[in-house]
Amino acid sequence: MRFEIKNRFTGRIIFSLETDSLKLCVEAACKAGADLSRADLSRANLYGANLSGADLYGVNLYGANLSRADLSGANLSRADLYGANLSGADLYGVNLYGANLSRADLSGANLSRADLYGANLS
Repeated sequence: MRFEIKNRFTGRIIFSLETDSLKLCVEAACKAGADLSRADLSRANLYGANLSGADLYGVNLYGANLSRADLSGANLSRADLYGANLSGADLYGVNLYGANLSRADLSGANLSRADLYGANLS
């Protein structure tokens, strides 16, 4: 099946891949160094995904499942993580500057050295 990752504002295709899941497509995009900033990944099931060091500036992860995902060192500044499941996720050193984490589940997440300046945690 072909999966496409699109820009949340323009709808332009950022990355596409013939694979078994959106999770594998996103991991491949990160590994290939694709610019996923402002991507629409709302409600995506990224359980256990390896997104370490990914540039996810301004990405829409509204309601996404990122439980047990490795986001260490990733740039999630200005990202929309409203209602996202980040339980048990590795957020070591992640940049969450200005991110919307309202109603996000951060139980058991590693937030060591994370930049939460200006993030909405309500």
